[in-house]
Amino acid sequence: MQDRNARLDQQFIEAVTKETFPPSNIQLTSQGVGLSKERLIDLFETQAMSRHLDLRSRLMQKEGNSFYTIGSAGHEGNAAVALAARPSDMAFLHYRSGAFVIQRSKQKSGQTPLYDMLLSFSASAEDPVSGGRHKVLGSKDLFIPPQTSTIASHLPKAVGAAFSVTLSRKVPALYTIPQDGVVICNFGDASANHSTAQGAFNAASWAAFQSVPLPIVFLCEDNGIGISTATPKGWIQANFEGRPGLEYIQCDGLNVLDTYQKAARAMHIARKHHKPVFLHMRTVRLLGHAGSDAEFVYRSEERISEIEAQDPLLHTARLLREAEALTSEEIVSLYKDIAKRIERVSNDAAKRPRLSNAAKVKHSIIPHEKLPSSAIQVKDAQRKGLFSHDKHNLLKKQHMAKLLNWALLDIMASYENTVLFGEDVARKGGVYNVTTKLLDKFGPRRVIDTLLDEQSILGMAIGLAHNGFLPIPEIQFLAYVHNAEDQIRGEAATLPFFSNGQYTNPMVIRIAGLAYQKGFGGHFHNDNSFAVFRDIPGVILACPSNGADAVEMMRTAVRLAQEQQRLVIFLEPIALYMKKDLHTEGDNLWSFEYVPPAQSTPMELGELGVYGHGTDLCILTYGNGYYLSRQAEKILAEKGVNIKIIDLRWLAPLNEEAILSEIQSYKHILIVDECRKTGSISEALTTLIIEAQSTSDTLPNIQRITAEDCFIPLGTACYEVLPKVEHIVERGLEMIGKAPALRSVG
Repeated sequence: MQDRNARLDQQFIEAVTKETFPPSNIQLTSQGVGLSKERLIDLFETQAMSRHLDLRSRLMQKEGNSFYTIGSAGHEGNAAVALAARPSDMAFLHYRSGAFVIQRSKQKSGQTPLYDMLLSFSASAEDPVSGGRHKVLGSKDLFIPPQTSTIASHLPKAVGAAFSVTLSRKVPALYTIPQDGVVICNFGDASANHSTAQGAFNAASWAAFQSVPLPIVFLCEDNGIGISTATPKGWIQANFEGRPGLEYIQCDGLNVLDTYQKAARAMHIARKHHKPVFLHMRTVRLLGHAGSDAEFVYRSEERISEIEAQDPLLHTARLLREAEALTSEEIVSLYKDIAKRIERVSNDAAKRPRLSNAAKVKHSIIPHEKLPSSAIQVKDAQRKGLFSHDKHNLLKKQHMAKLLNWALLDIMASYENTVLFGEDVARKGGVYNVTTKLLDKFGPRRVIDTLLDEQSILGMAIGLAHNGFLPIPEIQFLAYVHNAEDQIRGEAATLPFFSNGQYTNPMVIRIAGLAYQKGFGGHFHNDNSFAVFRDIPGVILACPSNGADAVEMMRTAVRLAQEQQRLVIFLEPIALYMKKDLHTEGDNLWSFEYVPPAQSTPMELGELGVYGHGTDLCILTYGNGYYLSRQAEKILAEKGVNIKIIDLRWLAPLNEEAILSEIQSYKHILIVDECRKTGSISEALTTLIIEAQSTSDTLPNIQRITAEDCFIPLGTACYEVLPKVEHIVERGLEMIGKAPALRSVG
């Protein structure tokens, strides 16, 4: 029995030869929509190229030379959208956008899209997009950042990129999207239902409703089905037609003339009027969801045949005949010639080398391109103006919240491309006043109150980073990030990896979190787990324990983001924001002086904080654990136990060499970890120490104090599941043989 691929291929040839084309109710001519006969032929060529790439990839898979067969068959009409756009319009595409990429490549000289895409299909290390790491559609030259999204998780960053175009007119930055540019992102009708997509639509509408310029075209390629689940007829139109702030346009994706005309209109609205547009393109899906998809299981043979009869290539062939641009014989000849060409190119691509070892695979996780510092020298008079509201306090010791606030004032003055945003950060100055007065000093274009949607906040950060800005988004509470963690894991962190280092997402994500907060209850405001960040390759995780460190670590984080294009998570312990005292009320030992940038000593990534030189016991800790350990140190010293405390500061990547160096002479090592016993960093530290001592005859005595494997409860009960000072004291005494074992500690 002839397979579906061959059948679709043969059907096209037979239908064109006999001129039995599917009809259309749309009465348009190429001349009427401003397309010459040559341009119409060019569009057909693009569609045929995309089709034969799909057909060939499935044959390559059978040969063991291709590894991903979700294709563009049925969606080739998006070539007309590419033609209506400019090559300088940034495009975030989904996996059925082969024709779009090919058509855009024709707008720039020196492109080899067929070879490039076949290298991607075969996972070749010479693939110019991902270097063999994934089959993605993208190109640095074509202004198409590669996407791995299958659930529309690229939509929030597309909205952010569109907002960055507006911002670039007002805020200095080395922007890459032209100031009259449009951002395009496409997705399927099934993906439009995902909460991520809905959040992006809502954010765009929310902004547009308030007259915020947002030049974006959402291209919904509606083929009526998501894998095997049908989209209710009329669902997309009912959802998006008439939505506030969103211009709705519908086109027939089977007809390239209608698609081109409507896409050109959408681009005009977005470009000239700076409004978001929802372009609803009706199309079909051919050859199933992917090569492994048995479509006959959920669609009847009759229904599959009906859909195949609506092949967009047949619709374009009909337009070519109506325009007398090509004869039927010439159409078939062109179609067959493209097939032969792609077969030859695929044979070459399949022979190219693939990634052959872990080091090569991992090479692009961390960006390698280093940029010069963009910090400007802030004049003394300007700094005095920035700090005028606090001039009487500048020489006084302060708590962490105040010191961070001052650090951000200096950072935003020094880095003009920084933009700080999040929930309540502007007018209110943040829940804990960390961003107070920033709006007054830098204005509403650089300090922005967002809607309450973490996916949109992080998407905005990614989009801004795409356009030369240095975003500093705030997630109001640690637990809130779980609503949007894929924007970090699946989008921002993966971009250097899947673009072979060509694209980066530099940013500093400020997150208020961890536990020990008096007066706050429930795990949403009192969350002690950050495990979600620790297994994301390439991400830097910083956690200061005191105000002095917080200042220098924030400066380092911004420098790493700006100069090394790194993605930094800056975790700020809420319970330590306002902490002033260490041992007794009024001792002011947890308050610190603010050191201006010009007088400061920069802190390096991975630099440890070390307190004390005692040889009896070494404590490894961070955040609130460091504060508690410092309290315990005084008590232990009074009992004749001298200790050293190491503040990790940088929780990912761990500075393993420095940690092992600091603990090498200690027989007793106590890890104080405020996070849960299971999945906490204490596990990694224990493993590190044991593995480092694997050739030694004697291992040090390693013990852990952690939080219980429990969510944080309401009220004072929270302290019953968290490490305490007395736990540290008793465990320390026990470890060196001066006290009985403490049984109730995790």
